[in-house]
Amino acid sequence: MQERRQDLQGKREYAARSAAASELCMLCPRECGADRRAGKKGVCHTSDELLVARAALHMWEEPCISGTQGSGTVFFSGCSLGCIYCQNQEISRGHSGKVITVERLAEIFLELQEKGANNINLVTAGHYVPQVCAALLLAKRRGLCIPIVYNSSGYEKAETVRQLEGLVDIYLPDFKYMDGQLAQRYSQAADYPQVAKAAVREMVRQCPVPVFDGQGLMQKGVIVRHLLLPGHVREAKAVVQYLYETYGDQIYISMMNQYTPMAAAATQDPLLGRRVTAREYGRLLDFAAELGVTQGFYQEGETAMESFIPPFDCEGVLPEQNT
Repeated sequence: MQERRQDLQGKREYAARSAAASELCMLCPRECGADRRAGKKGVCHTSDELLVARAALHMWEEPCISGTQGSGTVFFSGCSLGCIYCQNQEISRGHSGKVITVERLAEIFLELQEKGANNINLVTAGHYVPQVCAALLLAKRRGLCIPIVYNSSGYEKAETVRQLEGLVDIYLPDFKYMDGQLAQRYSQAADYPQVAKAAVREMVRQCPVPVFDGQGLMQKGVIVRHLLLPGHVREAKAVVQYLYETYGDQIYISMMNQYTPMAAAATQDPLLGRRVTAREYGRLLDFAAELGVTQGFYQEGETAMESFIPPFDCEGVLPEQNT
């Protein structure tokens, strides 16, 4: 108990220290040095004001995350990666959302818990880690007790991820590329492979063994996602092989076929102008099976539809008005 108390005290000190030091932001691998406290926007397209676009129950995560009740997702605006094919560009470029306080964020977590959420799902929160740490500490003191999911692009500094230890129960990162040239072409991040490797390594260090409850809901662990891109089965195989050979059954691998063509992406690379074919996806799943992957997830049906993109209408972000 004393050790836990010291750990939480350390998180409070980190949050305070980071808030004081955020004049030159170095939270993400871009290390752009923007003075976000002064209202300057970083590569992530945001200042240090919490900009949130949606907070609601979400049914479209992996079954052990969504369950039947739904995952309490909080979509943060902004993103430091900036993939040209991003289906959430409305928020990843910082174009929508409401500014809220750390206090309000803590309230949102508790409201989602009251609505029956299986967990709190922090979507693209890397550029707000100090504020998120502070809000989680506050909410936990007020009774937040469901698992915390950190849902990210995988383009995270291991040092930043380390500050979440003891606060996050489940890591849900992407692992997009093994090829630095492809990462540069699609995300302007030639260092993505080495950055993501280090980030996932830190996540697995914190959560080395998957833990589930009696209903099959994950309570602790790491699920690494890979979105198959059209025309890039070889790249997808390389990602899955790396993950399985490195971590084996310590993690779950989620192989997704839900790539949704966005018009802007197709103008930059014609391959990105179409959906993934059933044959492409089948080749990836067959390869994973041949490797011996048994702890994984795959998708069925028509997932590559714009209707699967949630409306970023600020649902649940501001307090409800009593009438």
